[in-house]
Amino acid sequence: MNKTMIQLNKETVAKLQTLKRYPRETYDEIINTLIDDSEVEILTEEDIKEIEKGLEDVRKGRVKTMEEVAKELNVKL
Repeated sequence: MNKTMIQLNKETVAKLQTLKRYPRETYDEIINTLIDDSEVEILTEEDIKEIEKGLEDVRKGRVKTMEEVAKELNVKL
């Protein structure tokens, strides 16, 4: 594995240390975990519109309880 040296502020190192999941986890592993987590799918405009529509339904009372839905579908909870 090719390695390189980077300079970090002491505060940055302290922050990285708080992110360790286990004592011997390397900074490389921590940084890669952060990078991988940042690549999580971002909401699309369509997703945002659907969420806003759902929130509007809740605000206007256009929702049903789990019990109501279960009764309509003849499902026991």
